[in-house]
Amino acid sequence: MSAERVIYAADVVYNGVGLPLENAGVLVSSTNTIVAFGKLAALQIQFPEVKTQRLGQAILPRPVNAHTHLDLSQVPFKALPYPRWIPEHIISNQALRGLEGAKIGLEVLRQSGIGTFGDIVYSEEVMKFVLSESELAGVAYWEVLNPMPDQATDIMTQTIERIKGWRKLENNIKIGLSPHAPFTVSSLLLKQLSGFAKLEGLPMQIHVAEHPSELELFRTGTGTLAKSVQKSGFPAFETSWGRKPDPDLTPVKYLAELGVLEAKPTLIHMVNVTEEDVKIIAQYGCSVVSCPRSNFNLECGNIPWKLYAKYGVELALGTDSSASGETLNIREEANAALKYLEIDLKHVVRWAVKGGYRALGIKAPIIQRGDDFSSLIVWE
Repeated sequence: MSAERVIYAADVVYNGVGLPLENAGVLVSSTNTIVAFGKLAALQIQFPEVKTQRLGQAILPRPVNAHTHLDLSQVPFKALPYPRWIPEHIISNQALRGLEGAKIGLEVLRQSGIGTFGDIVYSEEVMKFVLSESELAGVAYWEVLNPMPDQATDIMTQTIERIKGWRKLENNIKIGLSPHAPFTVSSLLLKQLSGFAKLEGLPMQIHVAEHPSELELFRTGTGTLAKSVQKSGFPAFETSWGRKPDPDLTPVKYLAELGVLEAKPTLIHMVNVTEEDVKIIAQYGCSVVSCPRSNFNLECGNIPWKLYAKYGVELALGTDSSASGETLNIREEANAALKYLEIDLKHVVRWAVKGGYRALGIKAPIIQRGDDFSSLIVWE
């Protein structure tokens, strides 16, 4: 608690409204109550008798980790090209994936100072754990992965039964759906999952356009990702997709054709996209979550954030898994965004706060005069 009024200064100050302010400050009373926000120079002119104390790079509401895979927290970090990373690292370390990893990951998130999170859940025991044990608010997205069209009806029936049962347990954590990716879920099942999500008002996340080879897969049916999924026993693409690859086809266009984007899913990664793709998702009102460290480590490239900004697409920040993104710390992810994306801190702070809450469908905090200063955190 402050002994007297003070202006706390930082490179960026954000109260959750609009864009963060650069070279700004927060005037705080002797009772630690927020009196005013504003540009630092203006505050110093208005309150010349008040001392200024620099706190760090940013002052902001508790941020969001909008995309995690907590159950991979015991799988060691390894950098590999994405088409090799899943079969050579994740599948080979499958025994390390599960409840114990989720417990570790959830505790790491709790200690990291975030306000809420989105987690992709792969097993029933992890789902029950997250629903019952998380003190943090968030969304647990049940992941569905099945490319076999003849199994779609049975998988959908099982999914509906699970979701309806888990919704009775919702408290801090809400239930969502996550068809894994456009190339790992059959077109029939994608339609059914997105239709169910739209009908039930379930939030969705889908991994889309992560690696350059995914774009090659949809355009030609060839490339390193095509070879990887074929080795995994996936059916022919025409069988799973219900159509052939096409030089004009992209993962985003494919999802639009199927009607999946009508459910307004949050799209994860979205690195390898065209300008037309961005226009399409803007029309549907889809958010995008970027995971800069994972994209770098898996040789996916960098998200074209200026293109998303051009069309008003909401961007959020996530860490992916510690197996691909190194840690679950959203501040470290923000630092990676500054390093890899040539972007200003104010944009990254907005991604981590307002963009994250919007991506999860959770009301974003707005800090006002009269609130306790402890409702904000400091990135030093």
